[in-house]
Amino acid sequence: MVNKIKVVTAKIGLDDHYRGVIAVTEALRDAGMEVVYLGTGQRIEGVIKAVIQEDTDVLGLSFLCGGHLEAMRRVMNRMKEENLDHVVVVIGGVIPPGDVPKLEEMGVAGVFLPGIPLKDIANFLAHEVEKRARRSATL
Repeated sequence: MVNKIKVVTAKIGLDDHYRGVIAVTEALRDAGMEVVYLGTGQRIEGVIKAVIQEDTDVLGLSFLCGGHLEAMRRVMNRMKEENLDHVVVVIGGVIPPGDVPKLEEMGVAGVFLPGIPLKDIANFLAHEVEKRARRSATL
């Protein structure tokens, strides 16, 4: 069993539609996770720095105004550069279904579209963190 799961949530760029990420942040806290919400208007470098400083298990980003493919390409490249492959990266928001496979190819572990039950997100994260912890323990 892993320790308390640490999550960083944020919105990159100028998208100020924050209700969804706030709801997810609160649901993850209610599920017993330690969550740091960075807020809206974040830059990729600041998000990566927070992931490192918080020794995060999960990074959750929210997108509602497009730009998710390019932003996530940059996020995932920075994560690799910083050797953060152990961090579970998930995104949520208004994501065209056709973009989901592209995001998964980049290394995004989960894409959550509007309407998914919040408990399903928490369960997915707990499972993914546990799976990665078991994998690390066998290396």
